[in-house]
Amino acid sequence: MSTFGLALGLTAQTPGQPPAQPPAPTPARTPGFVRPPAYPERPPADPEVVARGKAVFGVNCSFCHGSDARGGEGGPNLIRSELVLNDKNGEKITPVVQNGRPDRGMPKFELSTATISDIAAYIHSFKVGGYDISRQRPVSILVGDAKAGEAYFEAKCASCHSVTGDLKGFGGKFDDPKLLQQTFLAPGGAGRRGPAPQESVVHVKPTTVTVTLPSGEKVEGRLVRKDDFIVILANADGTQSSFRRDGDSPKVEVHDPTQPHRDLLPTYTDKDIHNLTAYLVTLK
Repeated sequence: MSTFGLALGLTAQTPGQPPAQPPAPTPARTPGFVRPPAYPERPPADPEVVARGKAVFGVNCSFCHGSDARGGEGGPNLIRSELVLNDKNGEKITPVVQNGRPDRGMPKFELSTATISDIAAYIHSFKVGGYDISRQRPVSILVGDAKAGEAYFEAKCASCHSVTGDLKGFGGKFDDPKLLQQTFLAPGGAGRRGPAPQESVVHVKPTTVTVTLPSGEKVEGRLVRKDDFIVILANADGTQSSFRRDGDSPKVEVHDPTQPHRDLLPTYTDKDIHNLTAYLVTLK
């Protein structure tokens, strides 16, 4: 073959062989090709189901994951979560909600499978795009009744907190009421990996653990990890101690200073949260 033919990218053909075929076009270059959507396309759900899911989500989930499920001050974005994207009717979300994720600060919720399916329908009702196409930005979350919030505080919170003591000037520590709300709902940033921003203005004591060995010896320290098989704690000198678990041996006692707040989470109504927020911002 001539140099000119080689320059054009032609190749020599052996006698008796069929002529070389040009490379097949890539799908993206095929005429009429339509690229599949990057995110699942879901049919519209029953509006009543979505409304039920929205109500339950607002009370149990929005304080960490945001009212639009795209992440709050403590919890991750659920819209882009791989688990949620692969979920259809709540079958993948249900185990997480019912069992919690203690290692990530997420408590478990006593919700039925049907209720979690409603929550899934609400989450799936948001359109997923390459940017925050569904982001809802409320003008203000201060829509509650401060007087009602004060009454709620006296009934539920005053046994542990004082507006003239540990909470003196609490409302003045936050520029954003949403951050204040997140702090009393989930102190320490439940659901967040790493330090939560509120810890710079509100000191949250770490969760500690006491391990009682079969010999009776007790080992105490800051909790690092605990599951069915092992417990790891940080000692005062910065080292770590780990203990294998076999059922209830060794005995493990977790001391979480935020547990009373976690216990309150399932009991809040949306109105309670707004009223309490409206009251706490007045504590300047």
